[in-house]
Amino acid sequence: MTVKKKFHVFDGWQKTVGGILFLALAVSAPSIFAEKAKKTIPAKESRISAFEITEGDRTFIELREAAKRNDVARAQTLAASLSNYPYEDYVAYFRIKPQLFDSAGGARADSNADSQVVAFLNQYQGTALADRMRNDWLLVLGKRKDWARFDVEYPKFVLDDDTQVKCYSLQSKLAQGENPSKVAIDARAILLDPRYFGQACQELVPILVGAGGMTPSEAKAIGRAASEMGFDTMSRRLGGEDPIAEIVKSAKADPAKAFKDFSQNASRYSKENQAVAWGVIGQFLAKKLDPNADDAYRLQQELGYNELLSTEGQEWKVRAGLRAKDWALVKNAIEGMNPAVRSKDPAWTYWYARALKVDGQNEKARENLELVADQYNFYGQLAREDLGKSNHAPARTKVSDAEIEAMSQRKGFIRGERFYAMNLRFEGNRDWNWELRNMSDKQLLAAAEYAKRIGLYDRVVNTADRTKQEHDFSLRYPTPYRDELSPIAKQIDLNLAWAYGLIRQESRFIMNASSSVGASGLMQVMPNTAKYVAKKIGMTSYTNDKLTDTNTNLTLGSNYLNMVLVDLDGSWVLASAAYNAGPSRSKTWREKLTSPTEGAIFAETIPFNETRTYVKNVLANATYYSSVMHGQTQSLKQRLGVITPKAANASELP
Repeated sequence: MTVKKKFHVFDGWQKTVGGILFLALAVSAPSIFAEKAKKTIPAKESRISAFEITEGDRTFIELREAAKRNDVARAQTLAASLSNYPYEDYVAYFRIKPQLFDSAGGARADSNADSQVVAFLNQYQGTALADRMRNDWLLVLGKRKDWARFDVEYPKFVLDDDTQVKCYSLQSKLAQGENPSKVAIDARAILLDPRYFGQACQELVPILVGAGGMTPSEAKAIGRAASEMGFDTMSRRLGGEDPIAEIVKSAKADPAKAFKDFSQNASRYSKENQAVAWGVIGQFLAKKLDPNADDAYRLQQELGYNELLSTEGQEWKVRAGLRAKDWALVKNAIEGMNPAVRSKDPAWTYWYARALKVDGQNEKARENLELVADQYNFYGQLAREDLGKSNHAPARTKVSDAEIEAMSQRKGFIRGERFYAMNLRFEGNRDWNWELRNMSDKQLLAAAEYAKRIGLYDRVVNTADRTKQEHDFSLRYPTPYRDELSPIAKQIDLNLAWAYGLIRQESRFIMNASSSVGASGLMQVMPNTAKYVAKKIGMTSYTNDKLTDTNTNLTLGSNYLNMVLVDLDGSWVLASAAYNAGPSRSKTWREKLTSPTEGAIFAETIPFNETRTYVKNVLANATYYSSVMHGQTQSLKQRLGVITPKAANASELP
């Protein structure tokens, strides 16, 4: 399998958020236009398959698409034909929303839909959709610089998860005379990822510089972060011309050459520009797993200016140190991180603890491990093991039938279930997740159990994953389709917990999950991979239209997972990476090691963001699945093992 943008896609339309609103698992929807759903519910099928799709539903879906395109005329026409449709709030929203944005998705300062928006917000106050509408309107008000009205509406924005809206709120503060230096502190915590800046943040930075709250060097650093990601026009808007722009361009194209060239020319630049240039070169060397990354970053560290490195530059500085086993660099890199960057990922707390331990600061190391040891993620598991604690699943909290039944009456769940029946997962997730707000742990578990009873396993996981003190890991790590998967795994001696850990990450148990590049089903198998595996195992009747069949998908996916495991010498780390990014990449990453490396470091230094996250999640999942299924304490470190350098040999596996 080649690395692919899986169905973990966010259907946010104009939403440019720092923290995405809802996990919207985008799936293909042609089935809803085919024959009507069956009235009976097949075993192990979601109850949503019992819903009939009406002509009104089809028109509603067309309206949604028109709204997505900001096609005002088409949206008005379709909305008018749905006067009696049960979800009148969505019909109204899809009618109004295109009036707020242009065809390119930008907020329209000249929108004259204010009265319609106000009426909508009053009528549907307190709902998820009203919060979404307020988000849209705030973008329009910010574009207009209507700060009086913006400041009235912004405190009512419950989710407050849109980076552009946050930037407009800071623009408003500056317009009203707030201390620019104070505003700049908040800006530094927001301006982390240029992908979500939009117009608002591109305006904010020059305003802050002009007001004296931010230095030109800081502005250039923010612009440089955009340039590193390929947003060169945005880069110039943020920080003007960058004196090391050509070095950034060279480092992206050929970091090894950039390293060599700059080693000869560094003295031509100021100390500040030398430092940031070495940081950029170090970042792109590290992403190529080039050992010179450690040297580049050490040169940057000696010069200083850590605060002028991009988020990616700061994070890859740690990874370069890990790959080189340069614990001093790891420690210094984490200490020099922007606090907002350092706090967003438990990885940096964990690796800081490890660096402190190497430095002989055992008590301080323990204190940092304790900070993440109560988290049920990859680094929480590693921290517990380092502290001598076990990784067994916590005690199960049970809920009553009455508590579960109460969830069936919740409006958000009823509506969400209906949207899932239409394959409108974004809308379904919005209503479902809004209903979960402010729930107690026991209520969350009752909601998760309700989702399980109606066959919405992605909601089971999503809901149970939110509990803080009371847990049920049989819901957080469910095992649907076990009757089908167990005999397949047993026949090929595939670890069942690992297979479940992978499925949980791949599809969240959505049977008709489909990626933009064609990966399908529970195990997200690519068509070409499926054909290859089917031929190898003698499945002579296989055709690609069978890939979404549960048993076929599990058979092909499990066999491929076993094939990559054998091909990669039994390493779960390498095989998990290969399942996502392809065996050749996994072998190349191993070949570039300079010495035996612990699996956790290998996983953290995988160059692809998607694959790095994927591997960590799959193996953390597998550890808890094993505990849930067998009731035994499990070691994540044992699963990770040690990765030893080895020349990359050719593989016939796709």
